[in-house]
Amino acid sequence: MPRFETQKSPMAPYHIRQYQDSDQKSVLDLFIRGMEEHIPATFRHMLTLPRTFLLLLGVPLAMVLVSGSWLLAAMSIFFVLLLMKLLARQPWKKYVAKCLHTDMADITKSYMNARGSCFWVAESGGEVVGIVGALPVKDPPLGRKQLELFHLSVSSQHRGQGIAKALIRTILQFARDQGYSDVILETSILPKGAQALYMSMGFQKTGQSFISVFWRLAGVPAIQLKHPLPFV
Repeated sequence: MPRFETQKSPMAPYHIRQYQDSDQKSVLDLFIRGMEEHIPATFRHMLTLPRTFLLLLGVPLAMVLVSGSWLLAAMSIFFVLLLMKLLARQPWKKYVAKCLHTDMADITKSYMNARGSCFWVAESGGEVVGIVGALPVKDPPLGRKQLELFHLSVSSQHRGQGIAKALIRTILQFARDQGYSDVILETSILPKGAQALYMSMGFQKTGQSFISVFWRLAGVPAIQLKHPLPFV
């Protein structure tokens, strides 16, 4: 029998329950907003890279040498920054579009109809304020049965209330009840608090990689995490 967590603080009560079809619009809105929040963080991270400093220095200097115009040099800085901001948007927009055509296109079909998978929402005041999903890993290591965590997101107005931790605890308990040996996930280093949150919940870092040429150039690796579950 699944167990769901309820927090009854008068400041911000919430309840975690399984996804229903009527939640679709709210869940997708929360998912899209959560992904779009990573765009400014990606742009700011790109500005800290040494290669960005060289680009912002080299392009206007080359413009001065070629044209002799300091005005064109100043304008070139603006256009380089604009291009970087547009580039920072693309991978997140592409990821959202991919999800909206795959697992998030029909959440009930993807997460609720098969045994060993599920999707949960955190509800507060009749509003969906947090989401997370879990799917079985198709080809786990020999002798392991693994569950993968997807799409953990909490509304910006409801952060700091323990909702993300409660959603993670819900998945961990579900995994134990279903006989999984590990819960795994992959996340970006942006936002920077994500890895710390997962590790505070017992996850261990197992790897790090760049999932595309853009992320390598942007200096933003994806990290793989695993939470081993005790056999009972």
